[in-house]
Amino acid sequence: MGPKITDSNLIYEGERADDTGFGTLKLIQKPEEFCYGVDAVILADFAAENASCGRHTEKVTAVDLGTGTGIIPLILSHKTGWNRLVGVEVQEGSFDRAGRSAKLNHLEGRMEFIRGDVKDFGKLWGKELTGTADVVISNPPYTKGSGGLVSANRAKAIARHETTAGLEDFIECAAGLLKPHGDFFMVHRPSRLVDICCMSRAAGLEPKEMCFVSPNCNAAANIVLVHMVKGGGKQLKVLDPLFVYDARGGYTEKLKECYR
Repeated sequence: MGPKITDSNLIYEGERADDTGFGTLKLIQKPEEFCYGVDAVILADFAAENASCGRHTEKVTAVDLGTGTGIIPLILSHKTGWNRLVGVEVQEGSFDRAGRSAKLNHLEGRMEFIRGDVKDFGKLWGKELTGTADVVISNPPYTKGSGGLVSANRAKAIARHETTAGLEDFIECAAGLLKPHGDFFMVHRPSRLVDICCMSRAAGLEPKEMCFVSPNCNAAANIVLVHMVKGGGKQLKVLDPLFVYDARGGYTEKLKECYR
């Protein structure tokens, strides 16, 4: 029998194991680099709720592109019965923390991680995954490589800016991973919505559902959730908007449901 896995031998200097709010699940993060935000929680819930395979089906392969430290696969392990949750991450530090989080939560049998760049799919990684995924999820960098203020911290810069793969790379990778009629779920900025729809249709992914997310009912939407289907019919449904905060500054009931 090998040594017992404990917090102390999985968490390194400068890191912490944060409670996620999903059962007893914890996520190893390094605050000086990057910590996940509410958009990842909303996206995971959106995928679990709207995937055509259903959240209770077991034999499902779901791939998260740009997984960071693995928060979306971790949340999906709580919300669904999906038996294979794969995270793809280019940054070595985040990739390593994601693997250690799987061990910390005893989820090695369901969660696995690949270190690779989305733009290298089918060349340097992922050939065996081509056409096998039931679900693909992605919370990609929101800012074009030439736009916005680039963080001096390289880990944060890669997470927030298209310093490696761009939006089109994420969309084309999702299309290559998915089975026919598989589901792709993405969160992004509304300012990129035309690009998302045009690039997705060109890659054979048809936008089917869309949800705009605002900080509160008096603010403009600052993120958008998009559900696409590989080879789907040309019909788009705009869902009711999601507001993060209520008038008192607390989470709305709809947002609280995302944490269940």
